[in-house]
Amino acid sequence: MTSARYALRYGVTTLIGNQVALEPLEAHHGVDLAEAAGDDRGTFGFTTVPRDVDHAHRIVKDLLEEESLGRTVNFVIRDRNDASLLGATRYLTPRFYFERAVPDAIEIGGTWLAPRAQRTGVNTEAKLLLMSWAFDHWGVVRVDLKTDARNLRSRAAIERVGARFEGILRSWQSSLVEGERDQPRDSAMYSVIRDEWPQVQQRLEALRSSRA
Repeated sequence: MTSARYALRYGVTTLIGNQVALEPLEAHHGVDLAEAAGDDRGTFGFTTVPRDVDHAHRIVKDLLEEESLGRTVNFVIRDRNDASLLGATRYLTPRFYFERAVPDAIEIGGTWLAPRAQRTGVNTEAKLLLMSWAFDHWGVVRVDLKTDARNLRSRAAIERVGARFEGILRSWQSSLVEGERDQPRDSAMYSVIRDEWPQVQQRLEALRSSRA
């Protein structure tokens, strides 16, 4: 990683947990991400997930371009047991309020998991790693999590980690559903603020331990 790339990632490198490691997204990850997505697309209706290798390379290229502008910090999710990729996640929409070099508020999103990694504790640990870095290293005042308001599965997962529902943002962004890319979507917005972080952290640690 070049020093410029490191600076644009606001100091974040690999985040290592018990089950997974969140590694910086690189151009060569496209093939493995396409393999992770697999053929079972039944749970991918509301997010952008590679359809094939060419699509994966396009997604990776776009994400790295966004990262080069300081708008995202992108990760692949690697299984620490067999070194395979299980999906992807990222920080996005960094906000700067207090004239610091690192974000004061951040969103966690763009998360998708291979079918075999769903309901296994991978998402819980990934959220724990991302929130821990955001609150404990950057010192953010807030972490956002949002999803398509229709995505009840994703909303339940966000609520499970302890984020607080703030409301529906009407026509907040373009839909990520295939065939709806020219339409707006309503987004369900959740957050964790700094004062809530110790309790949420404890909750995530307990959930992770229950999966061990």
